[in-house]
Amino acid sequence: MTKPKSKPNTATRSTGRKFVKTAPRKRPTPVSSKPAARPDTKHARIIAMLRAPAGGTIAAIMTATDWQQHSVRGFMAGVVRKKLGLNLVSEQTDKGRVYHIRDGKAAPTAASRTKQAA
Repeated sequence: MTKPKSKPNTATRSTGRKFVKTAPRKRPTPVSSKPAARPDTKHARIIAMLRAPAGGTIAAIMTATDWQQHSVRGFMAGVVRKKLGLNLVSEQTDKGRVYHIRDGKAAPTAASRTKQAA
């Protein structure tokens, strides 16, 4: 024969104590979701160089920031193109390859590749 299953023991709470709900703490609200751009950073200097009519070469950006060549290229691809979504174009000139930021949003990469292939 098997024993009948017993009900699990449930703890009973004492009704003697009363808890008073306090008002939730107010958290400080952030001023804005995006931090204000500081004008004297390396990023701001590079963006200003690229927005200038003359544009900027990798060598010029390297001397302005004390970065290595691969760091400048990574910044232009990762921050300028992807994060900021700016339209970065490059042109081959007698000074070498010059990079500019053109007005308007950057074209999606797939669409620009199909235009280049055609």
